Amino acid sequence: MELKAKTPGESFVMMTELVLPNDTNVYGNLMGGRLMYWMDIAAALAASKHCNTAVVTASVDNISFEAPIKLGNVVQIEARVSRAFNSSMEVHLKVWAEDMTQRFKYKSNEAYYTFVSLDPNQKPQSVPALVPETAEEIRLYDGALRRRQLRLILGGKMKPDDANELRALFAKDL
Repeated sequence: MELKAKTPGESFVMMTELVLPNDTNVYGNLMGGRLMYWMDIAAALAASKHCNTAVVTASVDNISFEAPIKLGNVVQIEARVSRAFNSSMEVHLKVWAEDMTQRFKYKSNEAYYTFVSLDPNQKPQSVPALVPETAEEIRLYDGALRRRQLRLILGGKMKPDDANELRALFAKDL
């Protein structure tokens, strides 16, 4: 049975959390590990919405924190599938923080998580194709193959010489 392709919007998840004292470090900033935990939940929900199956986290790309999130701030995590491969999906996340008293919203970070869809026997299974619609969705979709090849190289699952998409970035025209 062929799986029906889906759009990134069909996997969209918005998760909201309030930063409480137990979530912070001694400086009153949200602990990075707590944010990564929340991001993993949001990303898993988006991946699961895309394939309608159980999913497991396969990888997390570099997470750089652009701005700290303070005690009492509201955290909004946006997650959506940015590309589907055979049994895996890349999920793009954007994290926003909002100081409700100052009415100031700012971007904290963004990241990519990869998930694998599992069948009832916990074996990888095919996922629906992704059809990007907006300019940003197309940009994320187009870059996903390079990000995937880099993940595979760093994970020891691909030789650098086999990374055609990455090599094309650095090759000179002959």
